[in-house]
Amino acid sequence: MIRCLVVDDDSEIRSSVRDFLQRFGMSVQTAADGAEMRRQMQGTSFDVVILDLMLPDENGLELCKWVQDTSGTPVIMLTAHGDPISRVIGLEVGADDYLGKPFEPRELVARIHAIRRRVARGEEARDALQRGAGFRGWRFDRTLRQLVSPEQVVVALSNAEYRLLCAFVDRPGRVLSRDQLIDLTRAAGVDVNDRSIDLTVSRLRQKLGDSPKEPGLIRTVRGEGYVFDVEVEP
Repeated sequence: MIRCLVVDDDSEIRSSVRDFLQRFGMSVQTAADGAEMRRQMQGTSFDVVILDLMLPDENGLELCKWVQDTSGTPVIMLTAHGDPISRVIGLEVGADDYLGKPFEPRELVARIHAIRRRVARGEEARDALQRGAGFRGWRFDRTLRQLVSPEQVVVALSNAEYRLLCAFVDRPGRVLSRDQLIDLTRAAGVDVNDRSIDLTVSRLRQKLGDSPKEPGLIRTVRGEGYVFDVEVEP
């Protein structure tokens, strides 16, 4: 069952949207303002939030950003008809979709189902990535803790190298500071510091055949940290 939270200060809209979505087998809760929305989201997990842009106590754009920062729950923004600027900003702060008022309730249902399908595909991709990943001809099997070169040679990894490669594979294209890498590769009973991160990066580069002078996989960003500069596929 899809769990929805409808946030709108118009009681008629809240009631009509709730009743319509329930006809399609969805579980629906409502909130009249941002404060009530925050309270409900702190106690309940939702699959989608239908959020009005204009609320009496908080700006819908700020609330949308809060949702993305705290739970990542998909958000459908409700905007005034003919307000393209707010729609664009809404998408930029993390809204997954938008509808202009007045809207056709059946279209809202279709958009909710479309978001759920996208979320399901994303979860499948993440699950696949958790099992294994490929990049530049390399294959990394987390279940077997095995790294295989493009020439089909199995490359042994130490525990530290394995944890570091997991951190990189999960966040390709992102600059990761040494402090972030320390947190991401920390293990019980193991002391991880800036120096050990640098040493592990150096050893991992060697095993990947990656030159620090002309890196093709792990690139150093001066004063910032490291970035796994490659496209990763499940």
